[in-house]
Amino acid sequence: MPNILRVKNKKGFSLIEMMVALGILSLIIIGLVTFFSGGTRAWVTGQYQLEAQRNARLSMDRMVREIREADYIVNTSTSSSIDFHTPFHGNISYSLLGSDLKRDSNTVINNVQTLDFGYFDKSDTFYTLPLSVEDASEISKVHIDLQLDVDNDDSPDITLNTDVNLRNYAL
Repeated sequence: MPNILRVKNKKGFSLIEMMVALGILSLIIIGLVTFFSGGTRAWVTGQYQLEAQRNARLSMDRMVREIREADYIVNTSTSSSIDFHTPFHGNISYSLLGSDLKRDSNTVINNVQTLDFGYFDKSDTFYTLPLSVEDASEISKVHIDLQLDVDNDDSPDITLNTDVNLRNYAL
């Protein structure tokens, strides 16, 4: 029976097949790692943005609440600061010092790009700075514009603005 075909043992992989499989698997793993690391970076950046936005809103709410209770605005000479008097807390000052929003001498929030205050009288006439003593006594509404630059790229990431009516005006 010399004409019987002999069957070779083909139950394993050759070295070339193993190298091709390893190369394909490596490319898939590199793609997945790149995808997930990009997603992780985006998530971390989003968390920083969310925290900065939350802090900005809390700071703006505090300013609005305190300015709303003011009975008069003290003569203010720059558009990035406001001094006012409240019946319960006395004199309070908010100002921009560098990139920090300060309440009196305490830092309220960092990374502030711009802080602007505008003033309106009871007939909605806008006042520019510096205010005279007569102008300051007629202020009935304050406009606040707050911009934050979280990632330091010179463009504002968060912009908040509002108008605040003085509740105790002319009391």
